[in-house]
Amino acid sequence: MSTLLDQAGLRATLARMARQIAAVAPKDAAVAVVGIRRRGEILARRLAGLLEEAGAKPSHYGALDITLYRDDLTTIGPKAVVRGTEIDFDPTDTWTVLVDDVLFTGRSVRAALTALTDLGRPKAIRLAVLVDRGGRELPIQPDFVGMRADVEPPHIVNVKLTELDGVDEVELL
Repeated sequence: MSTLLDQAGLRATLARMARQIAAVAPKDAAVAVVGIRRRGEILARRLAGLLEEAGAKPSHYGALDITLYRDDLTTIGPKAVVRGTEIDFDPTDTWTVLVDDVLFTGRSVRAALTALTDLGRPKAIRLAVLVDRGGRELPIQPDFVGMRADVEPPHIVNVKLTELDGVDEVELL
């Protein structure tokens, strides 16, 4: 096991990502920050606060549950845990930042795009990920990346966040 980001590194990485997002967020559009449940949701909440500090006040925040949109739902079946989507705004015409912790195959993002567009038609959707680990199976690329780590299976990138795990760090297992 090795540590890719410690608490200070994670904080600095999110602040840099927020500045990058704020620099390109249109001033005339409602900006929504939507996190993919679970860790993407927490990172989205943190990014929303950091975006305000960077001068781009988000109009909306939400959490998206992609469980029922997964392409392996029949495989996981009864083990699937539905946590619910919490988006109390119409995403139509918003400039939306979709947030996830780790981008690997692209399948979770594909599911999230489908789930989000089922709720409305955003003006644009931009993808922000804390870690891009490579290994894509679908043609999906992030717009904002905290760090890149080319990691081959069976290695795992493990994101730990204080709200769930009691510590902020990114590990390579």
